[in-house]
Amino acid sequence: MTVKQISVFVENKAGKLAELTEYLQQQDIDMRALSIAEAQDFGIVRMIVDDAYATSCVLKEAGYVVSITPVLAVEMPDEPGSLFRILKTLGDGGISLEYMYAFLTRQEATAYMVLRVEDNEKAEEVLNRKGIHTISQDALSGL
Repeated sequence: MTVKQISVFVENKAGKLAELTEYLQQQDIDMRALSIAEAQDFGIVRMIVDDAYATSCVLKEAGYVVSITPVLAVEMPDEPGSLFRILKTLGDGGISLEYMYAFLTRQEATAYMVLRVEDNEKAEEVLNRKGIHTISQDALSGL
C-alpha cells in the first residue's frame, strides 16, 4: 500500500517557493506533507496531496517539472521510540532508506512518516510482520 509523492523542481531563487505555494492555493490544493531538498541551482519540493495525478497535471500545465513516485506512509504512535522501531525493523529486514520526512494529522497521539525505499513491497511486508501499518492514498483524505 503506497501513497503517491509529487516531486517538483523549483529554481533556487528568492520567491520561487512562494510562487509554487501560491499557485497550489489558487488551485485549492492542500498539501498533506512537505519536504524540500536543495541543490545550488534548484530545489526539489516533495509533497503528498489527496489527488497526486490531478495536482501533477495542474503543475505541468503551469510549466513545472513534476514526477510522481510511490512511497510508503507509515502510521506510528506519537511517542519516544516509535521511529527507532520502524528504522530497526527496516534495517533488520535488509531494507535501505533513501530519505524520509514526517507529517502530522488531526488525529491525536498518532504521527506519520513518509519513507522512500528501493522496494516498497518488501518494506511493507517487513513492517507489517512487526505490526507497523502503512496507509493508502485513499486513507489520506480522512486524516
